[in-house]
Amino acid sequence: MRLWLQDMRYGLRMLAKAPAITAITVLTLGFAIGANTALFSVVNGVLLNPLPYPAPDRLVALYARDQNFENSTFSYPNFLDWRRENRSFAFLAAYHPDDFTLTGAGESEYLPGERISAGFFDLLEVKPLLGRVFAGDDDRIGGAPVVLLSEGFWRRRFGSAPTILGQSIALEARLIPLWASFQ
Repeated sequence: MRLWLQDMRYGLRMLAKAPAITAITVLTLGFAIGANTALFSVVNGVLLNPLPYPAPDRLVALYARDQNFENSTFSYPNFLDWRRENRSFAFLAAYHPDDFTLTGAGESEYLPGERISAGFFDLLEVKPLLGRVFAGDDDRIGGAPVVLLSEGFWRRRFGSAPTILGQSIALEARLIPLWASFQ
């Protein structure tokens, strides 16, 4: 133990003799530790932690492939055919990223979102905080559009008002009824 203390004192004296090198060393170590912590946080969140759904190892994402795009979208009628003819999967649900513009309720706002099929939330076993998920009639071609809001947007834009259910909002200048709010 005495030798270790003696070595520590000697090391501190050497660091005090060269303050510029000491500062560079401390900054380099700080950046390296910070970068490793950030990288591990991403790897841990994306690769090591399981998805927050029951049986995440049984979830599969299907994409169409064409000569211009590796992962391409497919038409909704094709999805309906796949779901009707499905013999391999327990359940199929579709999702497609999309952008919307909220109009008619104060200032217009850009909203990133998803177009999803009925049963999507049932597949993931996600329940709304308020309201309902899509019903079978909401999913048919030509059916009336329905909007489900994220909890954050519901709280920020509508002040968590439960009276918003059943009312309509204007997305791309089309009035669409609200049916649920999700976490």
